[in-house]
Amino acid sequence: MRWDIQHKTRFDYAAPVRDSFNELRLQPLSNAQQTVESFDVKTFPSAKLRSYHDFYSNVIHHFDITEPHSALEIESRLLVETHAEQRLALDARPVSMSRVKEALCGERAYDFILASRYVDLTPETWRLAVDATQDEDDIWQITLKLMRFVHSHLIYESQSTHVHTHMREVLEDRRGVCQDFAHVLLGLCRTLKIPALYVSGYLATEEASATHAWTEVYIPGVGWQGLDPTHNCQPDETYVKIGVGRDYADVPPVSGTYKGTTERKMTVEVKITRGG
Repeated sequence: MRWDIQHKTRFDYAAPVRDSFNELRLQPLSNAQQTVESFDVKTFPSAKLRSYHDFYSNVIHHFDITEPHSALEIESRLLVETHAEQRLALDARPVSMSRVKEALCGERAYDFILASRYVDLTPETWRLAVDATQDEDDIWQITLKLMRFVHSHLIYESQSTHVHTHMREVLEDRRGVCQDFAHVLLGLCRTLKIPALYVSGYLATEEASATHAWTEVYIPGVGWQGLDPTHNCQPDETYVKIGVGRDYADVPPVSGTYKGTTERKMTVEVKITRGG
């Protein structure tokens, strides 16, 4: 499938601001699941963009605007083709929990069994994970049970949380949005020593208005497998991966600092259309 994705972020400030330094995580990498045909990003006021790859191989663009400005607009356009990939069957039983330590031999796996900014590994989280997966010994089946638990345990409610909400608050209130569902699943998997990473991307539907978030878990002998607890499914060709990290803090689409008023309004618009 080919997708044309336009992403616009706009900041309006109550008074002019200056010395704005920003990072963007909007450009996906090409891999077995997707081929990036073109990517372009521009800012208003205009600025020279530079780029580098971070520790997790994500593409980071950065720029600065030192002169005073009352608004900042960032527009990116992406043309990408997604590919069908061979996924583990839902009834597959590839490896038992007795081999879970082998997961640490996987690429980048160690970072993804630890607590992170928005993910807890408390005894309470461990208890939830154990109760949700009792009598199951296969690692893949355990992760599927945890995904189904998160999907049924939490209520999806727009604007019920913000991007800095910790998974503790989500479990207390039992509601949230996609990044909250992902954070809770990460915590449950990691308490059982199953590596789990956070994925930032797009769910390519005409209703999309923002980025989406899901998870990948590492299965020894198989590799990384995607799970979307918000929709209780495995990602397919309608998913476009931008970047990965330990949690949302590693992959915000736009982040930065500036000098001036704290009163500002941010609007985000994502438009996704099917390509030819």
